[in-house]
Amino acid sequence: MGEGAEVVRALRGAVRGRVDAGAGARALVTMDASNYRRVPQAVVAPRDAADVAAALAVCRDHGTAVVPRGAGTSIAGQATGTGVVLDFTAHMNKLVELDPATRTARVQPGLVLDTLRAAAAPHGLTFGPDPSTHSRCTLGGMIGNNSCGSHSVAWGTTADNVRALTVVRPGGDGPVPLTPGTWDGAPAGLRPLVDGALARLRTGFPDLPRRISGYALDALLPERGPDLPRLLCGSEGTLAVVTEATVALVEAPRARALAVLGYADESAAAEAAVGLLPYGPLTVEGMAADLVRDARGLPKGGAWLFVETGGAAPAEARARAEVIARAADCVAAAVVTDPAAQRALWRVREDAAGTATRMPDGTEAWPGWEDCAVPPARLGAYLRQFRALLAEHGLRGTPYGHFGDGCIHVRIDFDLLTPPGVARFRRFSEDLADLVVAHGGSLSGEHGDGQARAELLPRMYGPELVDLFARAKDLWDPSGTLNPGMLVRPDPLDANLRFAVLPREPVDVAFGYPDDGGDFTAAVRRCVGVAKCRTTTAGAGGGVMCPSFRATGEERHSTRGRARLLHEMLAGEVVTGGWRAPEVRDALDLCLSCKGCKSDCPVGVDMATYKAEFLHHHYAGRVRPAAHYAMGRLPRWLRAVAALRAARLVNALTALPPLADLAKRAGGVEPRRPLPRLAPRTLRRWWRARPGPRVSGAGRTVVLWPDTFTDHLSPSVGRAAVRVLEAAGLTVRLPPQGVCCGLTYVSTGQLDHARAVQRRTLALMRPLLEAGTPVVVLEPSCAAALKADLVDLVGADGPAARTLAASVRTFAQALEEYAPTWEPPRLDRRVVGQTHCHQHAVLGDAAERRLREKAGLTGDLSGGCCGLAGNFGFEKGHWEVSTACAEEHLLPSVREAPPGTAVLADGYSCRTQLDHLAGVRGRHLAELLAEGLDDGGVRG
Repeated sequence: MGEGAEVVRALRGAVRGRVDAGAGARALVTMDASNYRRVPQAVVAPRDAADVAAALAVCRDHGTAVVPRGAGTSIAGQATGTGVVLDFTAHMNKLVELDPATRTARVQPGLVLDTLRAAAAPHGLTFGPDPSTHSRCTLGGMIGNNSCGSHSVAWGTTADNVRALTVVRPGGDGPVPLTPGTWDGAPAGLRPLVDGALARLRTGFPDLPRRISGYALDALLPERGPDLPRLLCGSEGTLAVVTEATVALVEAPRARALAVLGYADESAAAEAAVGLLPYGPLTVEGMAADLVRDARGLPKGGAWLFVETGGAAPAEARARAEVIARAADCVAAAVVTDPAAQRALWRVREDAAGTATRMPDGTEAWPGWEDCAVPPARLGAYLRQFRALLAEHGLRGTPYGHFGDGCIHVRIDFDLLTPPGVARFRRFSEDLADLVVAHGGSLSGEHGDGQARAELLPRMYGPELVDLFARAKDLWDPSGTLNPGMLVRPDPLDANLRFAVLPREPVDVAFGYPDDGGDFTAAVRRCVGVAKCRTTTAGAGGGVMCPSFRATGEERHSTRGRARLLHEMLAGEVVTGGWRAPEVRDALDLCLSCKGCKSDCPVGVDMATYKAEFLHHHYAGRVRPAAHYAMGRLPRWLRAVAALRAARLVNALTALPPLADLAKRAGGVEPRRPLPRLAPRTLRRWWRARPGPRVSGAGRTVVLWPDTFTDHLSPSVGRAAVRVLEAAGLTVRLPPQGVCCGLTYVSTGQLDHARAVQRRTLALMRPLLEAGTPVVVLEPSCAAALKADLVDLVGADGPAARTLAASVRTFAQALEEYAPTWEPPRLDRRVVGQTHCHQHAVLGDAAERRLREKAGLTGDLSGGCCGLAGNFGFEKGHWEVSTACAEEHLLPSVREAPPGTAVLADGYSCRTQLDHLAGVRGRHLAELLAEGLDDGGVRG
């Protein structure tokens, strides 16, 4: 690192933005969303174009490579580098100007596409290209890759929508403006190069809408330009660094409709796609049944086309969709006009880049041949031959993509872990390149060549045109500074594979990881880098992932960032501390363990579990943070207080500021947090003291789980639940003393304690489980622990754990399943609040929604996370992130609610956060229904 250290010192002297050569910063950018990994020397976050120029000048003088990087969602490896990574997302992420009159916008390279689209929407405008990563991809990355998206049949590629660029040349020259129609800003020698190769440039490029591979030197032909901005689009940061762009905006249809067309198979859908283009659709997207895990809402078929239409009014958009549905020669068709239903269907398509990484049997699948494109009229024949080629090589894949443009995405179950598997990867790549070329296609139709395909460009273009690419590269970048190994003189397609550094033997871990064959390394490999966790707002439909990233905006606090650090921890090259690594500990510290990624991540990364695993090893044989003893072992302390009947004394003592402050310091509690007040009488004590019969009907017997929070901190919820369950005709029992889900031990990584607690619970619950008694759990986090963590952790007691997990029901699920004819009291009230994160991620809330509807409770609960998240919000150092999460959705929804609105929050953490930050009492759904019973509003 001697030379690297010298470069870093020089950069810190020349650049005003952040220069970080730490192991954590470098580890976060070793990979993008591809199969490749390259380790940089440093990460620079430039503040402006002057910083970019200064960084490039330093790197040129030291012979250090530079790679520009946006969101890091590139799929061919071009956003990784061995020298200096320029991170444009930190500072150069502004919308400089939006001009509705000229329908243009000036943007910095780190601006997220959806931010631009949100600013343009009030003017009825949008940016046409829209990759599936639109919520996190940056304009600079889109320009570098010439990104397209599903609407390219209507609005073209990014290159079609760029009007001017400002760039810095590799030596630090600039900023230099580039505009169409002039050679100004081009390096000397570029025009003579083009003039000397006119015939080759006029005949050497395939004519198809999605030709992304190679340099667009044909944009410099006299009859087309010169168009220097178009040349830079798709150049993957190898010619110059974009510091500002002027892009065109298009008129967004006021209304949209979606014609969903079913076909027998993908080839039939592909052959039909080209015939729909004359109808002027906005999209013609295709996918086959082997990609879709749940086909509900889709018409009959083995493959589907999603054909979107637009109009000035809903009727016009619908009429256009109906015309297409009638004209299509399909098995079945449906026209969808409801915006929410359209969004749900598009989410299936947009998540495909993640869901396709797992075959139906759980086998891993990888990019590498993600986006070849052929002329649309040849797509059906190409797909048949593509499937045959897969079979010939013993491989599987699930094609989908932009059928109207002849562009296919696919993840393939390559074995990239063993030498024979990597050799087959190479052979297949070479054969597929030949197949694509035989159909007049492009090796890349959207995501660029990067390292994945650049080696094979001679098969597509021939050696003479590839030599022209190299000569053009040398004119722009004579020192070879910018992104070496990409496009020109590329690294081999089977070098730098990110899996090569991972351990070959399974890592000794506490959880079972059943979905990953018991292999923690395989669990970490789940993250393929599509970065849905980097969205700046909680997802539509109540999404949660990733609240800490939205609060800080830092990659290390995203699910992907943490997965990357765990990957590098296992590799041991950059992050060298193993389970003791401080870089991993610090990144996981702000993980709320909300489990949002378990459901919202397209590949099901479960960072809450990975965090618990890490903490278990990190603190093995060491003194833990005070909060782990105080809050991680909360059930033990609360049982002791209850046994002594000392709740009132504890409340009195902790109400005294000096004693409360002392208790917070000793327990690692955030000073600004009020300490929770203990219930003078626990739920169990109330239960034992209940007078008279405890059954009001002869219905099914259910066990009401007295979780720690309900029993000791909010027994009113438990009492209300008993009232409602019995009113519904159910017989309620409580389990034996001493049962516990182990949640607090799991969340603090005390997994040996958690396992012991859970095994004791299983032994106590055995008679009830053998009798098939359902278990009603009121606290969503405890229900999730019983449904998921318990099964993954207890090992030899797996059958009993699975039985208990299968017995768990939420309050609403129990009423719906075991008292289906019972009608709740009609409350006719509006509610606001938040669906608990674990409810969203593990349990689902469909039954809760139906119960609220039956009870006349209207209004949607917000998405996101409350920010308290069990022990997280109580721990010292988490206050800012905790409150920022609450301010995202929960607190604004409560403040904006009209008078008389009930605040609904089934989770103790959510209710506590509402109390602490808004002075509002949130209530469990059971409490609202019990109040309705007391008011005499029972029906039936």
